Amino acid sequence: MQKSNKVWIIDDDRSIRWVLEKALQQAHIETRLFESVDSAMSQLNRDAPDAIISDIRMPGTDGLTLLGNLHATHPQIPIIIMTAHSDLDSAVAAYQGGAFEYLPKPFDVDDAVAVTQRALAHAQEQKSDHGTETALETNTEIIGEAPAMQEVFRAIGRLSQSNITVLINGQSGTGKELVARALHRHSPRRNSPFIALNMAAIPKDLMESELFGHEKGAFTGAAAQRQGRFEQANGGSLFLDEIGDMPAETQTRLLRVLADGEFYRVGGHTPVKVDVRIIAATHQNLETLVADNRFREDLFHRLNVIRIHIPKLANRREDIPKLARFFLHKAATELNVDPKVLLPETEEYFCTLQWPGNVRQLENTCRWITVMASGREVHIEDLPPELLDNKEVSTPADDWEKALRHWADQALARGQHQLLSEAVPTFERALIETALKSTAGRKRDAANLLGWGRNTLTRKLKELGMAGGNDPDGDGED
Repeated sequence: MQKSNKVWIIDDDRSIRWVLEKALQQAHIETRLFESVDSAMSQLNRDAPDAIISDIRMPGTDGLTLLGNLHATHPQIPIIIMTAHSDLDSAVAAYQGGAFEYLPKPFDVDDAVAVTQRALAHAQEQKSDHGTETALETNTEIIGEAPAMQEVFRAIGRLSQSNITVLINGQSGTGKELVARALHRHSPRRNSPFIALNMAAIPKDLMESELFGHEKGAFTGAAAQRQGRFEQANGGSLFLDEIGDMPAETQTRLLRVLADGEFYRVGGHTPVKVDVRIIAATHQNLETLVADNRFREDLFHRLNVIRIHIPKLANRREDIPKLARFFLHKAATELNVDPKVLLPETEEYFCTLQWPGNVRQLENTCRWITVMASGREVHIEDLPPELLDNKEVSTPADDWEKALRHWADQALARGQHQLLSEAVPTFERALIETALKSTAGRKRDAANLLGWGRNTLTRKLKELGMAGGNDPDGDGED
């Protein structure tokens, strides 16, 4: 990347500006820092950059306003939007406003540099794509700050102006229909119907009538003409859940509709033309079904244009406390009672469970707690018996290492440096305190537990300002 490339960084947080400045400078990218959108906008006519990295929410003019203004005056400048508000609405707002990329905080510095380099390459190759800001609906019920969910938000944002077919895969209970509804809600078809149909819930002999409708007298009991789901969804989106369970003959008819945009009602002779966006979902591996001749390969390729994977809840444990709080408030509102509150140790316990039923199981558990827990504060012993009896707890052996990595990521994002000078004393202090507690204050025994000599332990106590550091001969009960 050439030195002439210029990137502006706009954020009211000085530490974020500092981190990005140093990282981009190491990549030989020239930077200029601004603490507000207004100060950057005043410089645009004099010295426009090649790309901009901006926070989305700041005092005064915000990042979304910047997006709108720049796409009117400088559409060729790619803009990377940062936000600590890692939610779907922020992602969709950024993409619909024309953002080149969406970067949730805390971010990986290497990722930020890579995204910036892509933006600069894009600026050199072509003008930025046009984007329009649209009003956003709130309360999407999709909650997620885990990296895997941020990828889902990005996909929804990128598809927000598209009518393309989407295939969603993920385990049962992960929220595939919520994602499908979000895709529809943030699409050009938002004001037209969203129709959902679960293939696994429809009897085989009624499947085609359910999808394509029927004429009067088409079969016993068909007393009147009936519209199918395709006609009901005309102009909007049709969500076909558990598409892997669709019978072979129905797969053939669906393929023709996708190819021609028309079909015949059961018992009918007049073609019915429709304009429908298909969003399909499955918990199965469709490639395996194709290999086993249980799913048409040509239909698979028709559906598998864009694929979105929804992670299982066990792979996004950092989202569990926030999801639990949301579901507890939702259940309390539905039942017209005060919301229950999970104690910190209960939240921690939730994060160790495997949740084989994923988000749906968590939601049902929160409903159970709202009805059955006796007090407002929820203790571990207040949980459903199956969560206590199964002991489906993940191995915590490396939890401290994950926590340390998380702390380091956040510290770097805040602009801290010399991390070892802060982390090592804290680490040593915790181990020393634990060893001394285990040996009732006997320094010789504590030193043995730590793998040190007693003099080393005494020196460390003094360096860390801990009790016993000035008493080299003292040894608790020795």
